[in-house]
Amino acid sequence: MFRSRRPSRRGFLAATIGAAALAALPVSAQPIGGVAVVDQERMFRQSAFGAQLLSEIDAQGDELAAENREIEATLTAEERSLTEARAELDPAEFRDRARVFDEKVRRLRAEQDAKARALADLQEDARATFVRRVSPVLSALLAEIGADVLLDRRMVLTAGTGVDITDRAIARIDETLAAEEADGAGAETPPAATDASD
Repeated sequence: MFRSRRPSRRGFLAATIGAAALAALPVSAQPIGGVAVVDQERMFRQSAFGAQLLSEIDAQGDELAAENREIEATLTAEERSLTEARAELDPAEFRDRARVFDEKVRRLRAEQDAKARALADLQEDARATFVRRVSPVLSALLAEIGADVLLDRRMVLTAGTGVDITDRAIARIDETLAAEEADGAGAETPPAATDASD
């Protein structure tokens, strides 16, 4: 009748980020052929900035899921009550009540679906904000390690240890954005998800 829904999360980082090259790592840890690899989802979730962007959205997603469960339980009880009363009601009255109940279900489903779509849009906004803020940091890191291309690990069948720079990228993002915030630049945050919880 009515199912709890949470929007899915989709990919957010462009496949490649170009950069100039001058290697600063030991030979054993240098990217192969000018290519570095990063786990973009882990970078988003484990960096301080990405976690900050996600925390409020995840909380609102949990709130929306709980709201959906409460609505579903209420509608289930109303449907059971209507079914039990059917034998005592005039057929015309039962049809009227059933029609009103059906309209209520449709209205609530549309409202909750709209909230889920709004929350999904906010998740995409948060990921776009993250990419916008960290792209210059990643480009500088690629120049430092001597790589020209950054690939999402999901696009790579296999990669050597020195090619995956996820941990280093997370550390650099945290360091750089913390310094920017300390200098007064501040951290971007996505719009408040008012449509997802009202």
